[in-house]
Amino acid sequence: MYMNENGKIWLATGKERVYLEPSMCNRHGLIAGATGTGKTVTLKVIAESFSDMGVPVFMADIKGDLTGMCKAGVENKHILRSIETMNIENFTYGSYPARFFDVYARNGHPVRTTVTEMGPELLARILELNDIQSGVLRIIFRIADDNGLLLLDLKDLKSMIQFVGDNASEFKLAYGNVSTASLGAIQRALLKLEDEGGEIFFGEPALELEDWFDWDEQGRGVMNILECKELFQHPMLYSTFLLWMLSELYEMLPEVGDVDKPKIAFFFDEAHLLFNDAPKALIEKIEQVIRLIRSKGVSVWFITQNPADVPESVLGQIGNRVQHALRAYTPNEQKALRYAAKSFRVNPDFDTETVLQELATGEALVSVLDEKGVPTVVERAGILPPRSSMNIADDTDIQQAIFTSPLRDKYMVIVDRESAYELLMSKFEEEQAAEEEARAQREDEKAELEKQKQETALDKERAKLEKEREKLEKEKEKLASKKRYSSYGYGTSRRRRSTSPVTKTINSAANTVGREIGKQLIRGIFGTLK
Repeated sequence: MYMNENGKIWLATGKERVYLEPSMCNRHGLIAGATGTGKTVTLKVIAESFSDMGVPVFMADIKGDLTGMCKAGVENKHILRSIETMNIENFTYGSYPARFFDVYARNGHPVRTTVTEMGPELLARILELNDIQSGVLRIIFRIADDNGLLLLDLKDLKSMIQFVGDNASEFKLAYGNVSTASLGAIQRALLKLEDEGGEIFFGEPALELEDWFDWDEQGRGVMNILECKELFQHPMLYSTFLLWMLSELYEMLPEVGDVDKPKIAFFFDEAHLLFNDAPKALIEKIEQVIRLIRSKGVSVWFITQNPADVPESVLGQIGNRVQHALRAYTPNEQKALRYAAKSFRVNPDFDTETVLQELATGEALVSVLDEKGVPTVVERAGILPPRSSMNIADDTDIQQAIFTSPLRDKYMVIVDRESAYELLMSKFEEEQAAEEEARAQREDEKAELEKQKQETALDKERAKLEKEREKLEKEKEKLASKKRYSSYGYGTSRRRRSTSPVTKTINSAANTVGREIGKQLIRGIFGTLK
């Protein structure tokens, strides 16, 4: 619609028409301006133009007003005035092929990625970890990679943290120290992420960015619209998720060098969130991705309120700029105004800083790269009107688009294949079973030892009783022997009869005579034997 015979994109009209050079769009772009100055209209016009060229588009929809691109626009006085003042001929309204995505799976195809694909750097940013905690998270990922443990969802990561914590002493020499305090901080951050819906975001089937590269029957690029009204309530998750998408595009696409038109256009709304509280190392990586991804044929457009929201190192990679009105009531705003004005190539016909405060809604200061890659002199121009609807699409229209999408069946059913959680749980159960078996064996050995001790004690008791019995037998034999001896008159235990004094005297005399006879007899006998 907005391409002239030379194959350029007609974007705006001032004293002259302003065209975007398709071959220079992979030098990226910036759409800036205060709230309500027309940034969304500019985004839609550029996105529609890319689609008409056969370039697929990805857009983050924060307010919901991009959903209207699936419906044709309707006439209103603002559009009529633009058509008249810009001398637009044969203007027609039209809808665009749109597919809707939603992290929370309410107003679009579910969007998921795996913990492994996200990687420790971006995940640490989502979890808002400090340098030490981020280092521990990198160790956890490294151990998982080295042991072939896939981290697909948050339960995989939590089980991996537990595993590393339980075996920290074993990993210390190979990977470094893993403190309990850092592991605890990561676990607390994961709980917070779960409260924000992070468990929905991580899992399978993961989003395959190849699905963005599609066209309708007319050859127009598909509009891939991410519903972000709820996701935007969690700025860190929102910005990191879009950064992950951008890095995935970089990793996925081959080098193509200079191209006639982009392979895909990526619109990053509220871009300042990407850089807020980002550590220097992360900003350097973002700059690297922005600088190198142009050779992959990707056109990245940042949408923000003030160009100062984007670091200079990244802003230096941007060649196409559309600056809507800025308000300058405070000293900081006035400083930002001067900064924005100096970023343009001077037009001698007006003072850029003054005009920035005078621009009406729908007007902008525009500077783009020409076919040689040289920035054009800044022009004050009105942005062309979009062909699609400026209104928010009805839920019925969105659900119909989801239902008829060829991606519906692919992403609707959640898959939970074997990963770190299942493998570690299996290992834990095996260890528990082995420990239980070892415990049972120890109990059996203990019982057997106790049984042996008891048997030994019984044997000793039996031996003791046997000795006692033998002793009693001997005592019994002695008593029996004494009784036999007594029965022959040799015993000394005969009861004495009571005797009279006369008898005692006789007996005493007899005993004396007997002893004398005995002595003589013994002597006589011995004498005889001698």
